[in-house]
Amino acid sequence: LHEGHLGIVKMKALARSYVWWPGIDKEIETWVASCSPCQETRPVPPRAKPTAWETPTTPWARIHIDFAGPVQGQTFLIVVDAYSKWLEVVHMKSTTSEATIAALRKLFATHGLPDTVASDNGPQFVSRTFELFLAELGIRHALSAPAHPATNGQAEIMVKLTKGVFKKLEPEGWQEKIDKLLFTQHVTPNTTTHRSPAELLMGRKLRTVLDRVHPSYSSEVPLDSTTKVREFEPGDLVYAHSYTGGPIWVPAYIAQVTGPRSYRVKLEDGRTWARHVDQLRGRITKPLDYLNPREREMASPREETRELGPVGKEHTQE
Repeated sequence: LHEGHLGIVKMKALARSYVWWPGIDKEIETWVASCSPCQETRPVPPRAKPTAWETPTTPWARIHIDFAGPVQGQTFLIVVDAYSKWLEVVHMKSTTSEATIAALRKLFATHGLPDTVASDNGPQFVSRTFELFLAELGIRHALSAPAHPATNGQAEIMVKLTKGVFKKLEPEGWQEKIDKLLFTQHVTPNTTTHRSPAELLMGRKLRTVLDRVHPSYSSEVPLDSTTKVREFEPGDLVYAHSYTGGPIWVPAYIAQVTGPRSYRVKLEDGRTWARHVDQLRGRITKPLDYLNPREREMASPREETRELGPVGKEHTQE
């Protein structure tokens, strides 16, 4: 009945078409189940649900690493932070343990040391050199099961993402392509965390060109909003800070407003200076009846300011 190594259902149907005995179904099931050739060629059992990684509570506590490539002849080291989903892609000229260690050292210099590094059983990851490197830094190494990439799922997902993106690009200017990919990934909200990797890893949103559409800053806002900003108008009497020796403050008046906080002032001897508001002070004079003609001219400069031309035509000297 089992010469053709039929399955249980077909063997039962064949047997019943010729004979019957008590317990026929049970005996056929036992016979087929114990057949060595049938057991050796049986299909792979359904995949077990991957064991969930422990959820990290801080950024960069556990990172997953893997290699992507070759993609158009290029190989890349993929590093992803399990907490923030922050992606790092390093263009690798070599995939040896030494080259991998050098790439990780640069990342650790920026982000600090992780508690755990998860990887597959690639030769560069299971070498004594790599294991010693992690051990010296106090980093735990978590290895996935051989030929079972799903246990290193986060890195595997990023490997597929990176390969898919790079296959669409021209085979040149790789670093620029990597930079653009990383910038986009860092600022895009993740479907799992609902926040961008940059927010979770760095505690802030990265500024992009889209932020220029609705800028949240203004150059007119003083840095110290508690201090009242001093302003002058053409004709106002001031003292201008002098850097040519002699008195520190020299009498002058505002000849022209050249910017939000900058002015052109005219001195008693006719020279003009460019000064910031921090280099000016208001000047209080005596009533005009008590001034001599020269002082009266300096105290009433507004008529003269109307005759001044553009800033670019003024001759300035200090």
